[in-house]
Amino acid sequence: MEYYKTISLKDGRECVLRNGTENDGQATLDVFVLTHRQTDYLLSYPDEIELTAEQQSEFLRNKTASDHEISILAEVDGQVVGLAGIEAVGKYAKTRRRASFGVSIDEAFWGLGVGRALTRACVESAKKAGYAQLELEVVADNHKAIALYESEGFVTFGQNPRGFFSRTSGWQELLLMRLEL
Repeated sequence: MEYYKTISLKDGRECVLRNGTENDGQATLDVFVLTHRQTDYLLSYPDEIELTAEQQSEFLRNKTASDHEISILAEVDGQVVGLAGIEAVGKYAKTRRRASFGVSIDEAFWGLGVGRALTRACVESAKKAGYAQLELEVVADNHKAIALYESEGFVTFGQNPRGFFSRTSGWQELLLMRLEL
């Protein structure tokens, strides 16, 4: 799936939102590792990421070729500063109308509108792909992300008190959120 849009950030800079291509393998891998180093709210730690740039390029190539999944990156001044994407929850009839959503932003770009723009791009792409529901999991202590998702129409439908086990803080509760499309 392809996507392209230019937006203005809160600080006046332009941000390009576009689907990642195989040429973006190294740049997206670098920002993926960076964002996982910057916060304890994401799924993995940098030392657990075993992807190579070539594997990331293949991943992006497959997403671009897909009619139902996408990886979108945010670029500011030619630098990748954020990543987001949607993936099918399942391929069977009972789950194929549901997609999962994830996003990560370089800390230097928090609060500028990149997260909201990537969220909206994923919602738009999920609608285009024909999904009926977009889902995510978010650490319950991540109040800024939750506020963003709620402002975009996501609602909490469950919780997992032992969703993640953090190396620094122990158990982290996860909220399960969804958006009907």
